[in-house]
Amino acid sequence: MKYASVLTLFFCTVGLWAQTATEEIFRHPLDAKTMNAFKATCSRLAEHPVVQGNFEQEKTLSRLNRTLKSSGNFIIASGFGMVWDTVKPFPSTLTLGKDYIIQSRAGGQKTVLNAQGNETFLRMAEVISAVFSGNSQGLLDNFEVYYSGGASAWELGLNPKNTAIGTFAEKIIMKGDTAIRSITIYEQNGDTVQYILSNHRYPAELNVNEKALFSFS
Repeated sequence: MKYASVLTLFFCTVGLWAQTATEEIFRHPLDAKTMNAFKATCSRLAEHPVVQGNFEQEKTLSRLNRTLKSSGNFIIASGFGMVWDTVKPFPSTLTLGKDYIIQSRAGGQKTVLNAQGNETFLRMAEVISAVFSGNSQGLLDNFEVYYSGGASAWELGLNPKNTAIGTFAEKIIMKGDTAIRSITIYEQNGDTVQYILSNHRYPAELNVNEKALFSFS
């Protein structure tokens, strides 16, 4: 399977705002006045090494005028990576590590893909990790950053500076408070993917079964 297809699968497995809302955050470029608030938001997101919760995903296919929906559970674990466990409409699990992807299907069948040498995958993996771990420098290195709000509610707009990321995502918008509540990715092909994250939980560490999701065997 091509890596571009795998990246598309990742975003399909795990969203559409009005155009005016899309434009609004991009009127607030990060500057000296908002830098401290931005970094404080990133620090709050990084307070928990393990984050678990539920997701609802909606992908709008612009050329087909069609919307695909899915839902399930997610795990974000520092030092491990992330897991998107889709329950509906069809059970499947996608594990994204630093340099690999594991696709698990019903019955325990696993497909492992090594991403070494694929610039697009590696950059996207870094960005996804930076978003969920609150790595402010990782975001600043890869994007033009736009920010508004504060501790109780914030919005973040990201325009890719990195060419590899830009081939896939035109822009990304996130909203949240003490946690990320929604992510919308506007793809270069005109499609839109939105994720609604809820029921955030913060266990101290992964249990044995959760660690096994990151195992190749």
